[in-house]
Amino acid sequence: MDAVAAEASDAPSSGDLTIDLGTDTGPFHGGASGTLYGLYGDGVPSRNAVEGMYVRTVSTKAQDGTQHPGADALEILRPFVEAGGQDVYVYMTDIYRGFPYEWPGDTGAERLADFTARVRRQVDQVLTLGAYKSHVVYVPFNEPEGNMFGEEEWSYDRVSWRTDPDRYFTAWRDIHRLIRELDPGARIAGPNTCLLYDEVRGFLEFAKAEDVLPDVITWHELTTPDEIRTSVAKYRALERELGIGPLPVNINEYAHNYHLSVPGQMIQWIAAIEESKVDADMAYWNIDGNLNDSVVEANKGNGQWWLFNAYGQFTGDTVQVTAPHPNVQYTLQGVAALDRAKRQARVLLGGAGGSADVVFEHVDSDIFGTTVHVRLLEIPWTGQVGSSAQPLRLADRELPVVDGKVTLRLTDLEAMSAYQVILSPGGNGAVALPPSVGWRRSYQAEDAAYIGDGHSLNGPEGSPSDVDRFAGSTGYHVGGLRTGSDGVLVFSVEVPEDGTYDLRVFANSYNLADAVREQGPTNVFLRVDGSHAQELRLPLAYKWAVWGHTDTRVELTAGAHTVTLAAQDHDLGVTRGDAVVDRLDLALSDDQVTAPALYDAEFAALGGGARVDYGQRGASGPGVVVLPRGGTATFWVHAAEDGEAAVGVDRIGPGEGELTINGENVGMVGGDDMGIVERSPAPLFLTSGINKVTVTATSDQLVLDRLQVGPSQGLLPTSTHPAEEGTTTGGARVTGVHTFATGGKAVDGIGGGPANALTLTVTAERAGRHALTIRYSNGEQAPATHYNPDPVCRHADISINGSVPQRVLFPTTFHFNNFHDLSVPVTLDRGANTLTFTADELPDHDGHSRNQYGQRSAYAPVIDTVTVTRLA
Repeated sequence: MDAVAAEASDAPSSGDLTIDLGTDTGPFHGGASGTLYGLYGDGVPSRNAVEGMYVRTVSTKAQDGTQHPGADALEILRPFVEAGGQDVYVYMTDIYRGFPYEWPGDTGAERLADFTARVRRQVDQVLTLGAYKSHVVYVPFNEPEGNMFGEEEWSYDRVSWRTDPDRYFTAWRDIHRLIRELDPGARIAGPNTCLLYDEVRGFLEFAKAEDVLPDVITWHELTTPDEIRTSVAKYRALERELGIGPLPVNINEYAHNYHLSVPGQMIQWIAAIEESKVDADMAYWNIDGNLNDSVVEANKGNGQWWLFNAYGQFTGDTVQVTAPHPNVQYTLQGVAALDRAKRQARVLLGGAGGSADVVFEHVDSDIFGTTVHVRLLEIPWTGQVGSSAQPLRLADRELPVVDGKVTLRLTDLEAMSAYQVILSPGGNGAVALPPSVGWRRSYQAEDAAYIGDGHSLNGPEGSPSDVDRFAGSTGYHVGGLRTGSDGVLVFSVEVPEDGTYDLRVFANSYNLADAVREQGPTNVFLRVDGSHAQELRLPLAYKWAVWGHTDTRVELTAGAHTVTLAAQDHDLGVTRGDAVVDRLDLALSDDQVTAPALYDAEFAALGGGARVDYGQRGASGPGVVVLPRGGTATFWVHAAEDGEAAVGVDRIGPGEGELTINGENVGMVGGDDMGIVERSPAPLFLTSGINKVTVTATSDQLVLDRLQVGPSQGLLPTSTHPAEEGTTTGGARVTGVHTFATGGKAVDGIGGGPANALTLTVTAERAGRHALTIRYSNGEQAPATHYNPDPVCRHADISINGSVPQRVLFPTTFHFNNFHDLSVPVTLDRGANTLTFTADELPDHDGHSRNQYGQRSAYAPVIDTVTVTRLA
């Protein structure tokens, strides 16, 4: 979206979205941010990614289950809770492999006896958790009508419980009583059906009569957002009729492939879930450990992550939102909250293109005054595996309140984007900030010309009528750039002025395709008007039509140009692999390459008694934050890469505070220390992707204006150490087969026991906290039993100067010749330090048994380089 205007637009109208600030609908709940199999283990995804997405609940497999690699309940529990999570729902049936579950036994009675023994063992494990036990919710059965008590081969007796419920009801009663006998304080969830079937009434009647009611009611809504509202209302009516509850509800599987990763689609689910005041977990269709296609690598958010980050920062009470087509999917929908103490209203909306009026009614003058400050942000779709910067600032303006109403005209809405509007008091001289991006356009691959052989127009992919397939820009994409091809994809573009343009290619290569296995990332060749050749490596993913993006910059003069992507280049070489292309984006960089990103404190997450003050003259935005001693302001900050950034904290007055980045104390704000971080930006290490930056007041009052994050100034001591220069022992070895490693060499074979190790010596100018940025690859993948690909996270045990090793998980890179960076904070001594990398297969929770399906790797990733950087 390029414009916000009060005047009329020629764009088709999506209708009015009305926010009634005078009608509360209850305290903000935040329940839509749950995840099924979204956490692999500690660090995948990172704790920043989990905390910043405000994940409330996670449903996951039983500890040591063989359903999928990773996601073991007891291994994710502690890091999840420490990242702000509330409850872990343990799918006890996922101790088994296969779907339907392959529980052993020749008869139903034998199978149930085996499961009962495994339930007993699972509860015994939970009882060892101490205080963390209170965060466990047991889910004894999952989709019983399609699994253990259905009609298929692996069922109890091939009789669906919906037809004859006796076997299931008896099993539920006995398992429920067993869990309570072993763990008297246990919370138990069910029935966990595919839908809220009418037969659930009979289940509740039986459970009430036998005193085995679930503590949390669960079912799945792989339907539509409108069914969320309908089903929750149906269930609440059922409770009233039966005289039970009201009980908490968790809809622990929701949304389809076509919706996940797309902010404009997911806001429609969020609105329905928040309105219903229930918890809900996004469905698991693809790989685990990426928060259901929200996180890229370990620590980068895509558009969906930033949507949930904005949703999770709602505070106060939700208010009534009336959509132009209420409760109709694929139309404009929204959710809003009003925080009277903070004097802010926040709205998230999306789902339709064109134009729309956002109408705020009952705008209370005691809260907002007679003029409001409006900030409008866009959260674009960036693909399932395409990382995203922070939301785009589209407009910053002040509007009058007329008869208690404010109308904001939106034009050029993108249906795949979500939008955030923040309303706060205006009229205090705030300087409007410019849009964070200038001119931009998208060019669809199917509209480009194609020269040469091998062309294919692929699609349609996902659509409202085929929600099991993946979303893309239009549902169509182009193939042909592959090994042996002479194809050229020709885009005709036109730009408004001379300048530097960001060019983004949305593309995909399936990591297990025959032509892709050889090299990994597919390389293609970019030219502008036949010149300025560049080689690009296009993104890999777990299936076809799973989109990421490759970014570069080009210099363009005003007017028309031809941009080509080719499988051959007479100067640079030939393509190896096989890629499909969705679209090409161009955006005018303006001065954004050097200008700092701005984060206003009044829009940050506040704690410890911090309050917003809108009467402070000279502030950058509509207000400032006043922090008492111990008060906090937390910013979620994007960094394009691992390394140094210039971070400045703007304050007003003499207050002092402490600055932490990703939990590391990096300096003081104000005062006379050498560690001052104030106005003059300080060089600080940021991790690629998501960074948690917190200012904590150490004086009685700190008036905080904003945070600025700019490009590196090259001031932090940094050194890079190729792995091949280290010492290898045992089976660890330097190889030359990884052509995309730095210099074509890397170290493989680390692991399978501590004898197979890599040791590097690095030097630190002074003792203290440093970042190790490890460039690695990991293409290991376990055999899967059904539609979920099962990539395996490898781990390394990293010992510093012979200390107790720190275990680090490394997510998949989809191929051993595809390298990513992962940064780890460590403490180094002054002078020479020894880093040792080892690995071994991790045993099950009992410390003895092993996974027999290749789901726990014995090896560290392939290591290319290690870069050492001081944190501050």
